[in-house]
Amino acid sequence: MSLEQREQSEREQAGQVLPPAPCQEPAPGRVEARREHFLGEVDRQARSRSPRLALRSRRCWGLVLGGAVAAGAAVVVLTLDVGSPGAPLNVPPASAASVELLERAALAAATTPQTKVRAGQYSYVKTVGHTSVLSETRAGEMELLRENEAMEQWTSVDGSERTLQRKDGNDNLLPGTPGGGNLNTPTYNFLAALPADPGALLKRIRDDAEKNHGAGSDSTTGPDQEAFVTIGDLLRNGMTPPETTAALYRTAALIPGVDVVPDAVDAAGRNGVAVARTHDGERTEWIFDKSTARLLGERTVLVEDNAWGKAGTVVTSVAVINSGIVDEAGQNP
Repeated sequence: MSLEQREQSEREQAGQVLPPAPCQEPAPGRVEARREHFLGEVDRQARSRSPRLALRSRRCWGLVLGGAVAAGAAVVVLTLDVGSPGAPLNVPPASAASVELLERAALAAATTPQTKVRAGQYSYVKTVGHTSVLSETRAGEMELLRENEAMEQWTSVDGSERTLQRKDGNDNLLPGTPGGGNLNTPTYNFLAALPADPGALLKRIRDDAEKNHGAGSDSTTGPDQEAFVTIGDLLRNGMTPPETTAALYRTAALIPGVDVVPDAVDAAGRNGVAVARTHDGERTEWIFDKSTARLLGERTVLVEDNAWGKAGTVVTSVAVINSGIVDEAGQNP
């Protein structure tokens, strides 16, 4: 199958599982402007690589302007055979269907009314679901146990107060967030200060991932998978500013290996469509409402048998039930 045929097939797949575009296509001039922006980003990233990889990436890229366009933001698929610095050459770029879904999620987020946030307030999130852990029995065998992840959490918007977590009827104060937050323990203000440009945001996230999961580390996750997981964690934070949320979705579209799962069920039993990335026999899925492109939750599914279970086993699944900004820890929106 040729490149053009594969992309057309992916676009047809996207049309089957995604809601219709919320707005009409913009004028051709605005599409061209968006195209030029992405081409400039390709050249910028190519120049940052070694001369050999930079030359190869400029020769081998292809470009498709998607039909689902809104608010002047064209869906663009960059089919680079070198997806990002240090990425394995055999990992394909994000599929057209996943890029289209992520763009619609970004547009939905960008049109969400901005919440006015002031010092002293808290971001609130309520989740349900489970995670899995392996435990050794007295007989020396490994047993898979599920841990309940139903909880409520209140995080100081500027990190000035400790986080309150309510789980199984018990309240616990978590360690503070020095410096107002980071990628592992984000606050609302930290998220609001992240770059809005997808290329710059990906570099910020990948630089952090490279330190702990890149070449020379003992990690088997790798920077690309770690970047995808990090973005998913930030999106599930509860209250992420709309502009940041939109940027995170568009950043995920730049990560190689991202694809779509047409049918997925979150921890609350809600059906949706998922953006996913498979690594080391496990598929991490972000589940979206099919009609609104709103994030419902995330889960990890085994795609091959391993110590955690048989292929198809859902080893973790967490759904966001409610979120908002409140004045005091312990309050509900």
